[in-house]
Amino acid sequence: MTETAPAPAPRRTAAWRDLLWLALGFGALNFFLLGRLPLANPDEPRYAQIPSEMLAADDWVLGRLNGIPYLEKPPLVYWAVGLCHRVFGPGEWSMRLTPVLFGLAGVLITYAATRRLHGRRAGIAAAVVLGTTLMTMAHSRLLLLDMALATLMGATLFCFILGVREPAGPRRRWLFLGLYASAALATLTKGLIGFLIPGAVMFLWLLVFNQWSRLRPLHLPSGVLLFLAIAAPWHVLAAQRFPGWAEYYFVNEHWRRFTEPGHGRTEPWFFFTAVLLAGLFPWVGFLGGAVREAIAGGPFDGLRACWRRRRENADAWFFVTWAVFVFLFFSKSQSKLIPYLLPMFPALAVLIGVWLARRWEAGEARRLRVGLGIFSLGCGLLAAALLVLALKPDAIKDVAQAAALRPYALALAAVLIAGGVLAPCAARVRGAVAGLGAVAGTAAVFFLGAVIAGPEFQRPDTKSLALLARERMQPQDRVYHFWAFFHDWVYYTGRPAGLVSYTDEMQVQFLDPAERAARFIDDAELRRQWTGSGRVWVVLRKRDLGHYRQQVTTAYQLIAEGRGHYLLSNQP
Repeated sequence: MTETAPAPAPRRTAAWRDLLWLALGFGALNFFLLGRLPLANPDEPRYAQIPSEMLAADDWVLGRLNGIPYLEKPPLVYWAVGLCHRVFGPGEWSMRLTPVLFGLAGVLITYAATRRLHGRRAGIAAAVVLGTTLMTMAHSRLLLLDMALATLMGATLFCFILGVREPAGPRRRWLFLGLYASAALATLTKGLIGFLIPGAVMFLWLLVFNQWSRLRPLHLPSGVLLFLAIAAPWHVLAAQRFPGWAEYYFVNEHWRRFTEPGHGRTEPWFFFTAVLLAGLFPWVGFLGGAVREAIAGGPFDGLRACWRRRRENADAWFFVTWAVFVFLFFSKSQSKLIPYLLPMFPALAVLIGVWLARRWEAGEARRLRVGLGIFSLGCGLLAAALLVLALKPDAIKDVAQAAALRPYALALAAVLIAGGVLAPCAARVRGAVAGLGAVAGTAAVFFLGAVIAGPEFQRPDTKSLALLARERMQPQDRVYHFWAFFHDWVYYTGRPAGLVSYTDEMQVQFLDPAERAARFIDDAELRRQWTGSGRVWVVLRKRDLGHYRQQVTTAYQLIAEGRGHYLLSNQP
């Protein structure tokens, strides 16, 4: 009797190949027309100007904005943007390179962690989900601090859940050291939340699911030393340079921003629910099924039964804990901005990716019907909104802008309608992979179309005025912004401006009284300087021209105008 040879084991695709293809695909998506639009007020030019002033002063500790100390946030992103500036030169492309690279890193880290936890298909699915949500695609191209924070927080928590699964040894030690290093870098990105939020997620999971026995060895002494070596030096140097900085940074920028509504960022309690539903498109319809299956560890048989088995299924609950804590923490905060939810998206991508991978492996296209139906509904609602924007008279007050937007809005609506119809049909005829590919493809094509249409959606900026003034201004000329501060003007002219009857977020407490009086003037002082012999330039919004004529003077030279701003001078 002859023995049959065992069947060959399925070929294991090397992780580096998947990482390469993911990097190429999402790199192409995120780099597409990256430098086409001017930096958008107020955030992008702010976070471009601070590194520019660091480079000019050769001071990598003290951030300055408009020549004034700016100490709200730690400098990691400023350092990265400054490095890009030095290597690639100034410009929109190089300034936005930092969020693109952090966004890409977030996708690749999510793939690697999910593959380690649940296998290759789950890793690919989680990476595609994360990389094609509207939230991630949009913020990977915006110069903000939040994409870097989300990626580093995600790295911290991924290192933790992978670390506690490992026995004592080198792999566990490196994962925990990665945890401490990532938390330190997150702290250098946006302050104490960089380690407090991941720390709270880890503590709650350990407490609620009684996982303390998995915590040892924690490599605490070496980890704390590594954390302090990375995060502490800048904080110490900043406190030495400005004695009042510590109170401002820790009390005002952390405690008061969270507990008091005085920062002008208050929103209703349901604000982040709307952000989550819109930001998770096109995958939001799959979230419910993914969470139910994750906490159940299989077919869902009720919350009580799932809760009784929570210790046996603790690793899946970790990602639910991660997402829910981030959502509730920022919902409780008195400061609410859309990007604040970004740190929960890697956890949601893992939950959804694992669920989709199981449908992929089992060929269960029918289990996707609810999610695909919600996707089609979302496409229909977005398409309807675009059609109203394109076809309804007076939907946009600016007639020229409405005419320019119309073809783009119609094309984007067509993409959404086609995708909403194609994805369910592809799943029914060709299987789960085809249907999910149509979902991801629709989101990517819609986003690329929105990028192409970007100049027509762009809010008014001062770039054209700034570039004109840069050619004509002399070193002795004085420049003021009237009742506002235009961050992009400072970046594109490369020189500071005084503010008239306005302080914005300038940290004037770090200026001496003489410099404060020279940089921040009132209407009467501008009127006095306007009639002097020196040349004065004023930038103002078009809607403020009437106030300017009433409060300052009607005798001025209109040098140039943009979509929303005027450039005036007291001399031709």
